[in-house]
Amino acid sequence: MLIVDIHAHMDFEEYKQDLDKVMEENKKAGVAVIINNGVTVDSNRKVLELAKKYDIIKPALGIYPVHCIDMSEQEFDKELDFISKQDIIAIGEVGLDYLKGDDNPHGDIHKDKMKQCFEKFIALAEKKNIPLIAHSRRAELDVIEMLESSKLKKEKIIMHCFMGRKHLVKRILDNGWSMSVPCIINKLQQLQLIVEQAPMTKLLTETDCPYMSPYPDIKRNEPRFVIEALKKIAEIKKLDVEEVSNMIYKNYQSVF
Repeated sequence: MLIVDIHAHMDFEEYKQDLDKVMEENKKAGVAVIINNGVTVDSNRKVLELAKKYDIIKPALGIYPVHCIDMSEQEFDKELDFISKQDIIAIGEVGLDYLKGDDNPHGDIHKDKMKQCFEKFIALAEKKNIPLIAHSRRAELDVIEMLESSKLKKEKIIMHCFMGRKHLVKRILDNGWSMSVPCIINKLQQLQLIVEQAPMTKLLTETDCPYMSPYPDIKRNEPRFVIEALKKIAEIKKLDVEEVSNMIYKNYQSVF
């Protein structure tokens, strides 16, 4: 069994005490690839360190859209320049976020600044010719329109944990972009509908760990829990789990 997690945050505090043990357990469980997405300046540095230490961790660097708001243009451009010089597998986690909540007290008040930052990340992905992993919470249409206006190749765009409406899912798939399915798919019919609509060639898997654990009695998510997404995809597509695992891995190789 080959397990692929294209959107993880193994650099977060939740893993600080036992990361070596977690990584060992995940490798034993069949995890072949973890794309670790940076979210801040400090996070980006930690991601690069983890990628050097663990062979299955691949670095994606970016700034989470909400954090862009707290940076001056000079600070942001300095980090963008740093990212441009790194050997990374993707740009991520980047995009737009309009949902007002604990991790976004602003809602969409600063959406113009978020868009300016996202535009720069899109341009960097174009320049480096690497995939972009897009965050689009409550900003789905704006993210889609910005990506459609870009020169990014269709095979280089991945919509992470997409929760938009059905007609937007169709638009994404018509554009030839990939969609990443989190392991909480059993809990959300919206994610199940994405799997129903999407061809197998456009599906990837993720955790967004340490968040969104599929198990009610386990709070901290881990890449190995992607197995729950693989099982549900197999059920929906009427395929064998091992077959789905191999297909997702081939999709990963094709995109990245």
